[in-house]
Amino acid sequence: MPAGTPRAAVTDKLSPGAEAIVRALPADGSTVGNGRLRGDLGLDSDRYTTLTDALNTIGLVVAGRGRGGSLALTAEGRTLRTRLDSQDLEGADAKQDIAGDSILELAQAPSATELAPQELESRLWAAANSLRGPVDAADFKAYIFPLLFFKRICDTWDEEHELALSAYDDLLDDEIEADYHRFVVPEGSHWDDLRRLTENVGIGLQRMLQRIEQANPETLAGVFGDVQWGNKEKLPETALLNLIDAFASLNLSPSRVGNDVLGAAYEYLLKQFADSSGAKAGEFFTPRAVVRLLTRILDPQPTDSVYDPACGSGGMLVEAANEVIEAGGSLRQMRFFAQEINLTTAAIARMNLYLHDIEDAKVLRGDTLRDPKFRDARGHLERFDVVIANPPFSLKNWGADSWASDPWSRASCGVPPPGSADFAWIQHMIASMRTDTGRLGVVMPHGVLFRGGAEGTIRQCLIAHDQLEAVIGLPTNLFYSTSIPACVLIFRATKSPERKGTVLFVGASSRFAKGRNQNQMRPGDVEAIVAAYRGDGGTGASVPARLVDHSEIKENGWDLNIGRYLKTSAAETTDVPTALAALRMAQTRLRDAEARLEERLEASDYA
Repeated sequence: MPAGTPRAAVTDKLSPGAEAIVRALPADGSTVGNGRLRGDLGLDSDRYTTLTDALNTIGLVVAGRGRGGSLALTAEGRTLRTRLDSQDLEGADAKQDIAGDSILELAQAPSATELAPQELESRLWAAANSLRGPVDAADFKAYIFPLLFFKRICDTWDEEHELALSAYDDLLDDEIEADYHRFVVPEGSHWDDLRRLTENVGIGLQRMLQRIEQANPETLAGVFGDVQWGNKEKLPETALLNLIDAFASLNLSPSRVGNDVLGAAYEYLLKQFADSSGAKAGEFFTPRAVVRLLTRILDPQPTDSVYDPACGSGGMLVEAANEVIEAGGSLRQMRFFAQEINLTTAAIARMNLYLHDIEDAKVLRGDTLRDPKFRDARGHLERFDVVIANPPFSLKNWGADSWASDPWSRASCGVPPPGSADFAWIQHMIASMRTDTGRLGVVMPHGVLFRGGAEGTIRQCLIAHDQLEAVIGLPTNLFYSTSIPACVLIFRATKSPERKGTVLFVGASSRFAKGRNQNQMRPGDVEAIVAAYRGDGGTGASVPARLVDHSEIKENGWDLNIGRYLKTSAAETTDVPTALAALRMAQTRLRDAEARLEERLEASDYA
């Protein structure tokens, strides 16, 4: 609520949507779940949140408890509810009088000219294509996203200014208006100022973006990345002017483009850029079906903290938020944390979170394995309720030389080999998981299931600690960075009694639709895998699954290869990529066996 607004004046001019919420809540002060209330009133998530936040701010409602969150009237809200019930509000004139021109009404009313999602996506993609030629397609994202975010900030600032002007008219001053703005746009740094530039446009744009970052140090420092806009060799001025022209006709203010629509368009662009980038896309984009699978299994709650140590473009955090919202929950108490080594990608993640209206989020740049950024006051790793990631597969040169003396005690089960950081990521994520509510989902190459040597020792240790809950085999050719099959590992700090001493194996390698360049998991595939995970499998399940005792895994030399425990999984897919992947895995296992044999022969002086 903007400073200085009289509460009585606002409560006398509730918008129809806000009034409907007050009327729908029980007069005795008992709670109603957010999901049910939002559904009964037919409000979309963004509009419902806007209205309930405003009602909470002016003291008419209060948040209650429950899995998806709930709402109740305060004493003042109950008084207002009684007064509303006593009035004859059936006529159109009365409704219009209550709607008035209040702040709530201005926030609630949809624009008659809202931009359709498909039109927005089409125009944004056309803007990106204006760079084609002078700029490599793999670099589109570095230019498009900062300009998109800059335009959104400026259009939002303009709309907030109009809102403040409507509420205060001649009484409006800088101090009052500041309360209306989410971000500061310094003088000379608005989109309109950019449009007035006729030469050295890139240098001028760079200065504007820097001034906005400096004016918002707590929220926007570094958010626009490290693009050298003034470098005419990489971005000719004609190409930059074409790009600015393409954005100029787009009004990205919240009344024209809601957070849900803009967030979806951002995801659309990420997918388009990933398709254009080939293997490089693996650095910033995980297929959304895989992200959805992880969040469905980990089941984030409205009070959880969520952490991604290799966040890329931030899709894991966004989907965790979506999972809570879809269940009728609120993000008010959720906290989001992420680390990313690439500066441009970290900036893209921060913009992604802002555009999805995820405010309580912190994305830090740095090498997670060498220098984890999230530490508590004592220097220990911070711990989180949900830890989720798709780290780079088999990363080399990751810092193995210092892992044995790791100051954050992540090497309790051993030191992974220098040529593969897979188990280092797993160890880091386990060390970052809360010891009570913690749960962890990570995408890994199949090699972690069976490779020997140091990795075999670590795998045995992790199984013995009884936090590995499930191994889920995924289809081949899902990821941009590799065509080999991958798997999902699920860990829990505290497993349910029926799953203690066991590992659940789920074979989902056949659940996909073939694509021209990549295979895809459909929504039905994701839900079938989730059902298999939750139901402990069964012979009638559409996705085979089986709970396996640790004793059986021990008999198999602590090998977690899914084919050992689900005999049908090896025959589920017979396409060429799968056969080649199986051949490569077999060759890797053969090399591991030969290396172990050679070590033993040397130890016995037979070499």
